[in-house]
Amino acid sequence: MLKTNLKNTPALLIIIICVFFTSCVSTQKVIYFDNIQNKEFADDNVVPVIQKSDILSITVSSLNPEATIIFNTPNQTAGSYNPQTTGYLVNNDGAILFPILGKLNVAGLTVKQFTSDLSSTLVTKKLLIDPIVNVRIINFKVTVLGEVAKPTVVQVPNEKISMLEAIGMAGDLTLYAQRDNVLLIRIENGKRITRRINLNSPDFLESPFYYLKTNDVVYVEPNKDKVATLKRSQQLLPILLSSLSFIAIIVDRFIVKKP
Repeated sequence: MLKTNLKNTPALLIIIICVFFTSCVSTQKVIYFDNIQNKEFADDNVVPVIQKSDILSITVSSLNPEATIIFNTPNQTAGSYNPQTTGYLVNNDGAILFPILGKLNVAGLTVKQFTSDLSSTLVTKKLLIDPIVNVRIINFKVTVLGEVAKPTVVQVPNEKISMLEAIGMAGDLTLYAQRDNVLLIRIENGKRITRRINLNSPDFLESPFYYLKTNDVVYVEPNKDKVATLKRSQQLLPILLSSLSFIAIIVDRFIVKKP
């Protein structure tokens, strides 16, 4: 009987270790929008604002294709961002260098405002007649870090993404994620601001931070369950490993091996 028990003890301890490390997660706060009721939420149109270090795609067309050629030659190759992408880099002064027009201050303007201003300038300076101008921010991206399945940088081609979409593209939150205290880091007016977001609250759907802006960083902190689990593992794992080693020595020395 002793022989059987000693042989089975290491396997039993391994099972206990596995159960210990997988049974500490609380499921009380793993859902989004707890107790939300049927309700309508206004979906405000998100207007992207041009910032320093943005890369702009600008295309111009008119009834005179030959006259527009010069305005469709970007002055900046965005090699560090995407080898296949070219555009106009917004410099540290918040400006771009545009053919013929020279320096244009664009930081702080919405894409719609800059599009209108550029079109008006081309007409006022009699460079084009009835031009059609299209402007896009082509390096619109957000970063999702922390307790998500796949921390990632999300590229946003349509210049509009909600925090929920970004989290979904990062593989969703883990069971250890602190859903009621998600940190948002954003740059506005040359300042870095932080906001705490409660994803368990229905109020988030009406929050001005529901939609993300370019270069936003979403950081999801671990909850107390994970912190407690890691702390216990650091304390008990050496003891458990030592016990396994001791039992292995006993088994090796005192159990007679079959021929």
